[in-house]
Amino acid sequence: MSTAKKYDQLAAQMENYLECWKQFNRYTNIARGKKFSPEDEVQFLEVKSVLVQELELILSSIEVNSPTKEEIHTLIGNAPSLRYLSEMNEGALRNVENQWHKIYIGWHSILGQLKVRQRSEESKGGFGSMFAKKAK
Repeated sequence: MSTAKKYDQLAAQMENYLECWKQFNRYTNIARGKKFSPEDEVQFLEVKSVLVQELELILSSIEVNSPTKEEIHTLIGNAPSLRYLSEMNEGALRNVENQWHKIYIGWHSILGQLKVRQRSEESKGGFGSMFAKKAK
């Protein structure tokens, strides 16, 4: 598989991963409102499972210094359920949101770096094909 194709796949994977992080925050807000169903609890657990599993896939593909695996595991571990989050005091819930925001911004930074590499590979391919045409 070409390097450009690998970057394309990784960027798409990262974008999907960021959507899961948005869902995590959405569920935090649902917990704050204290209006959630047993189905919401199940979906929250599924989102957390995807976040942990996809993290491993991403870390096996690229080196990530921040956010760290430990930061992510700590945040997810500090949010065992919507019920638990709903029973937190406002300060503790804000701390969860601050941790989430730091991680979320970190992932966006990594996605930006991937897109720079992706464009660099695309331009290399463009120059290569341009020179190949001239050589004919």
